[in-house]
Amino acid sequence: MSTMTSTTGGGRLRRWLGNGLVQAFLVVVGLVWVTPVAGLLLSSLRSANDNAASGWWTALTSPGQLSLDNYTALLGNAGITQAFWNTVLISVPTTVLVVVLAALAGYAFAWLEFPGRDWIFLLVVALLVVPVQVGLLPVAKLFGQLGLFGTIPGVVLFHVAYGLPFAIFLLRNYFAEMPREMLEAARMDGGGEWRIFTRLVLPVGRPAIASLAIFQFLWVWNDMLVALLFADSTSQPLTVELQSQVRQFGSNIDVLAPGAFLSLIVPVVVFFAFQRHFVQGVMAGSVK
Repeated sequence: MSTMTSTTGGGRLRRWLGNGLVQAFLVVVGLVWVTPVAGLLLSSLRSANDNAASGWWTALTSPGQLSLDNYTALLGNAGITQAFWNTVLISVPTTVLVVVLAALAGYAFAWLEFPGRDWIFLLVVALLVVPVQVGLLPVAKLFGQLGLFGTIPGVVLFHVAYGLPFAIFLLRNYFAEMPREMLEAARMDGGGEWRIFTRLVLPVGRPAIASLAIFQFLWVWNDMLVALLFADSTSQPLTVELQSQVRQFGSNIDVLAPGAFLSLIVPVVVFFAFQRHFVQGVMAGSVK
């Protein structure tokens, strides 16, 4: 019955997306999203004088304006390149730590019996409503005492702490929907909890894990609030470096445009790399 319901729900969704009006609407939405991105790309390939003299759309009829000089200069900018690698060193470890810890905790909350399990999970859910601004000053004071203020590990720890409640809540609910008979059969065959988790739960939960990894990476990569407070000039990510470059838009657009496009293109590449798993996770949630 559940398979029939899932197939019927998936079929309805596919038929709805195949409707001509829906497809036309999605095309319009795609064009609205792509247009500013295309404008940013063309602006990043034009000189500052060309950008000051005319709009980016003039490059469509005058392709001679386009060159890679801005990107060559950007790669030679020590502040931008350092900020880019700082962003990588913040985003990647944060995403990995949040996914790994949340997967372990989610499995424990879903399938392991231990004292106070429900109360601890209730506390995790309660932390979802705590805004990030509440913890900025207390954590900044704590990091100052621990020597973590102004360092990349400090920024990573803050993001991990505030990313875990939602991640645990998401993966626990996904893991809890797995058939109990499947796990019991694995235990009867002699499988330990670690083997069941790595060989059974993780492969089945791959869509949810991939979706979580995408959202967490995008959130940390595009963050500026936390980095403004917890990072110094040697550990600040690309968002803060670009913000510091904002003087007069017309005078340094040759730095801002390629830097902004570089900051944009990496999350897009990550999304399309995990797109198949992400869509599977969304479809699984939409037909249950």
